[in-house]
Amino acid sequence: MIEPTILLTYVIIVLGFVFIPGPATLLTVTRATTSGAKAGIATGAGIAVGDVIHTLLAVLGLSAIIATSAVLFNVIKYLGAAYLIYLGVKALMARSNNLSDIKIPVVTPGTAFRQAVYAELLNPKTALFFLSFLPQFVQPENGMVFLQLIILGLIFVAFGLISTVVFAVSAGVLGDYLKKNPAVVKWQNKVVGLIFVSMGVRLALQEK
Repeated sequence: MIEPTILLTYVIIVLGFVFIPGPATLLTVTRATTSGAKAGIATGAGIAVGDVIHTLLAVLGLSAIIATSAVLFNVIKYLGAAYLIYLGVKALMARSNNLSDIKIPVVTPGTAFRQAVYAELLNPKTALFFLSFLPQFVQPENGMVFLQLIILGLIFVAFGLISTVVFAVSAGVLGDYLKKNPAVVKWQNKVVGLIFVSMGVRLALQEK
């Protein structure tokens, strides 16, 4: 199973990801401010469903790779590390976005949920993220790799859902704050970028 220290590190990193305003937060807040809190919560739920499916696909693929070849799994991990470093550098160099620039029409909660599911499922970056992120915390020598990946993925989805619900409920105040302070998103990019880069570098330098 997952060692407590590794699990705690994972939880801390995930909390940083989901509770710092990012694309999912901006979409949820915008949906909530234009269509109501219920639509915002439905958007968060749709994103979570899409992430669950991405997690299951990543788990099935990674588990099959691990069962077939430990060497191939290590190759995947290093490619994932390189991808995380790329995402980190990209985030560090990204310009801040303004919430007022995002135009989303008024929709019902059901429509908001379906659109969020489709948007998340059809986002290749999400699939690549799960494939590169989850393996960094898996320890094949501890056995039950499939269960380790499931636990890690569901923790990410659960915290993500909680964060979007919190943001959706407080959308009015948060939406106004983000509109007046676009630099928040800029600093979010910097923080997440540093996390990505540090994770990638850590894996690249760790001893075999």
